[in-house]
Amino acid sequence: MSDDDTETTRTDVDVDDVDVEGERTAGFSTDFGSSDIADDESNQGLFDDLLSGEPIFENKEVLRPSYTPHELPHRSDQINKMATILVAALRGETPSNILIYGKTGTGKTASAKFVSKELESTSQKYSVPCDVEYINCEVTDTQYRVLAQLANKFIEKNEARITDRIETLESLRADVDDYDDAGARSTDDGSDLFGDVATDGTPGRASNDPNETGSTGDDIDFASTESPVETEGSTGDAAADDRELPLDHPLASTPFASRSELEDRIDELEADRDSFEEVPMTGWPTDRVYSVFFDAVDYDERVVVIMLDEIDKLVEKSGDDTLYNLSRMNSELENSRVSIIGISNDLKFTDFLDPRVKSSLGEEEIVFPPYDANQLRDILQHRSDVAFKEGALSDDVIPLCAAFAAQEHGDARRALDLLRTAGELAERAQTETIVEEHVRQAQDKIELDRVVEVVRTLPTQSKLVLFSIILLEKNGVHSINTGEVFNIYKRLCEEIDADVLTQRRVTDLISELDMLGIVNAVVVSKGRYGRTKEISLSVPLEETEAVLLSDSRLSDIDDIQPFVQARFEN
Repeated sequence: MSDDDTETTRTDVDVDDVDVEGERTAGFSTDFGSSDIADDESNQGLFDDLLSGEPIFENKEVLRPSYTPHELPHRSDQINKMATILVAALRGETPSNILIYGKTGTGKTASAKFVSKELESTSQKYSVPCDVEYINCEVTDTQYRVLAQLANKFIEKNEARITDRIETLESLRADVDDYDDAGARSTDDGSDLFGDVATDGTPGRASNDPNETGSTGDDIDFASTESPVETEGSTGDAAADDRELPLDHPLASTPFASRSELEDRIDELEADRDSFEEVPMTGWPTDRVYSVFFDAVDYDERVVVIMLDEIDKLVEKSGDDTLYNLSRMNSELENSRVSIIGISNDLKFTDFLDPRVKSSLGEEEIVFPPYDANQLRDILQHRSDVAFKEGALSDDVIPLCAAFAAQEHGDARRALDLLRTAGELAERAQTETIVEEHVRQAQDKIELDRVVEVVRTLPTQSKLVLFSIILLEKNGVHSINTGEVFNIYKRLCEEIDADVLTQRRVTDLISELDMLGIVNAVVVSKGRYGRTKEISLSVPLEETEAVLLSDSRLSDIDDIQPFVQARFEN
């Protein structure tokens, strides 16, 4: 049958399967109005329009604070100083402890992480055991949590290394079994089991000279796979000199004289792995947590660098006990050595430390100065080359972002946030180029986000005072004084059944709001009537009110508006 005949037949079948009224027969429907196709068409448009435009970003993650770049402009001096201190770890020595100071966004954390990454990669290159652990003390802010997190990380590393060693030894055991099987077959055939002889003609005994070839089948480097704890109790060089094994035996030039010794070592490693117990985040005595951490660190011979970011937050909340314990560990450790890198925004936090902790912790100090506008421009240019598609930025975007950030003590993090937010606003507007207007919109948005976060985290009493000021401004009151705020505040406290503070305390809360930049409070003289504060709102009214009303306690206030209005009419 020809292809034309086949097509005709198929057409005839399709036609016959459908009746004249278009109803569904033989599994085929012509009612497209109720089909999935119609549903797909009706659902199109929600994201398709947003995806239709060309994206501006090539890699947005480059502009986030969590990203560690491969190059840090204008921080080479600080990076080189850290490297000259930490290079001792690559020699198997204990590096000096380092304290890094600098304001927010000056590259402290990024530089420390960059150096740490280089240190770990170089240690692997030269087979020098070195571990770097990073702890953010703003999140992990108690001694228990810091020690528990460090203990669990080192337990995880130890278990992984032990598993690797067990796999290596099990592979060696398999080679021994294969060798023994081959020897048994050779014996059955009448051949000589100890057919290999040493180069000097002496039969059988294996040499421990690492320069001799043919010692093992898999060339296992036991020097790099076994810790000092692992080699303890195994056969040493003296025992190895007394044993006699063929040159091609898998155990030749290894610490094991027999398969049973190899089995014993595997059993020991498995017992070590099973002995590790993960520390819960709560519930244990702190001294027990420290003991587990100590044992986990000291299991292997290595140099450990512990990086404590926002270290001042840890001291502020938990005192200096953690730093004292960590800085004194080296006097008790047998196999490993510990070095500490502390990172802080507060140049004076060491004033609150015990003198002994201060002397041991601050062996080396590195200060990160703020960036100027030109340096911020270089940083933004360096990141934007990777973050955006070619031609996505107008010429005035990066200088404007740098200028805005330079006004806020040279904060590179703020500059990167501005550039990223400007790109997001441009992308949402489906424009192909980021322009100056997008940067100004991003500046307003970031400032509003900051205000929203500050207002959201205010204590209830401060929220009530701020809400009183908002209600007064909404009702047209200008140059608000403290007495007017206090009168509205008392009524709000009654509405939500909150304690009423004294007027002096309310005045203090207004001063705190002024310090946060939420209100503007100016002391003015009223002549013989004394002095008072004239208060005005410094943040967007509607957005601030919405944040306050999102608080479950303040959301119940619904009948205070008429009271305020009536009060002003009187």
